[in-house]
Amino acid sequence: MSSGFSEQRAELRALAAERNAVILAHNYQRAEVQDAADLVGDSLELSRRAAATDAEIIVFCGVHFMAETAKILSPQKTVLMPETEAGCPMADMLTPERLRALKAEHPGAVVVAYVNTSAAIKAETDICCTSANAVEIVGRVPADREIIFVPDQHLGDWVRRQTGRDMILWPGYCPTHALILPQDVEARRREHPGAKVMAHPECSRAVLDLADVVTSTSGMLRFPEGDDARAYVVATEVGLLTGLRKRYPDRTFVAASEYAVCPNMKLTTLEAAIHGLRDMSGEIIVPPEIAARALRAVQRMVE
Repeated sequence: MSSGFSEQRAELRALAAERNAVILAHNYQRAEVQDAADLVGDSLELSRRAAATDAEIIVFCGVHFMAETAKILSPQKTVLMPETEAGCPMADMLTPERLRALKAEHPGAVVVAYVNTSAAIKAETDICCTSANAVEIVGRVPADREIIFVPDQHLGDWVRRQTGRDMILWPGYCPTHALILPQDVEARRREHPGAKVMAHPECSRAVLDLADVVTSTSGMLRFPEGDDARAYVVATEVGLLTGLRKRYPDRTFVAASEYAVCPNMKLTTLEAAIHGLRDMSGEIIVPPEIAARALRAVQRMVE
């Protein structure tokens, strides 16, 4: 870490101690932001771990829906987002109005929503899922019920193939994962013979069909622990390489595509986190009636 980052990191840590704040960084954040955080992980895991702390303030270095989820799970805490412009294009591909219209076309359908959705979408949902538990959640829906799966068509397609359940899929997708092409994966494999391919289920079917393991970001961080490969091709946002290389310094990790950089995830800087916490700016507010309904969908998943 450069001396500039070291100073900023120390300043942020001092502010966090002074204000009784916990700093959260998603796996796709800049390396220096991950290094300065108390907790690094995927979105729901971070929100749940933050809720269990005695911190009064949560600083969420991620994108908007993640900070909303943290607020839903910790209504009594102040949730700050250093970069309020950091959104999620996939989450934005579905509006509450469109979801309500889809539900009206399929009365009685169970709505399963990926956690990569706004609080307003979660409030219209029966149950949430993560990329790690989507197969299990869908598998538990009674066989006689129709399922609407939103907003990620690629995760939905993967779940449909794993469970054999027919589902109505919303045509949303992650633009960053869409930049990872099958020819990228094949090229990395040629460059690193014997490497195993780990792919996130937000990738296209063509990419997932080339993978040795399809799993969430937290699953990718765990997989090499019980595996004997020396090199891995990582088909997800490039920020995950920071955590993988830190955890397994003796292995080689290469991005499936150097273009898989989420511009929204990279908006947050250490400087922005310092300013946000110092000025108590970028507070995330979720209307209580939305929060209560969204919380039920998350709780059903946890149960």
